[in-house]
Amino acid sequence: MKSFAPDTPLGRLMTAPMRPGRLDWIGLRPGRRMPMRIAEQATLIAGRGIEGDRYRTSNNGARQVTLIAAEDLAAIAGFLGRDAVAPELLRRNLVSRGVNLAALKGQRFRVGAALLEGAGDCAPCSRMEETFGPGGYNAVRGRGGLTARVLEGGVIRIGDPIERL
Repeated sequence: MKSFAPDTPLGRLMTAPMRPGRLDWIGLRPGRRMPMRIAEQATLIAGRGIEGDRYRTSNNGARQVTLIAAEDLAAIAGFLGRDAVAPELLRRNLVSRGVNLAALKGQRFRVGAALLEGAGDCAPCSRMEETFGPGGYNAVRGRGGLTARVLEGGVIRIGDPIERL
């Protein structure tokens, strides 16, 4: 993500205050293609990811945690002509509400007790066609969410605030 000097007009807008969101859903992927385990809380481990998730890393990678906004799930459902899309179908770890995840890219933010840093876009994979049928990939494109690194671990719970620092 391109950064802008904080003393420029665009730099000030990019770092302007934003309303906090909240954590609506937590899901863990125990294994490849295995059903997701929905949780009320989870433990994030600094430099690794989410305890119990198959993508937990040992090399401080950029995809330790994946997030998607509830508002984007609603948009995806609309693009597919559905009433709703269950978050586990996209296999993201966390569902946020009330915060634009694009504003967290390259930024540090708190989810409950944990400190994360937005690493990049979470692009859809080819499995979206398998999951949703023809057009599934394009329905998710541009709305796949955010990948993040865990800088400080901690327990997160449904209802926790999501606040950019």
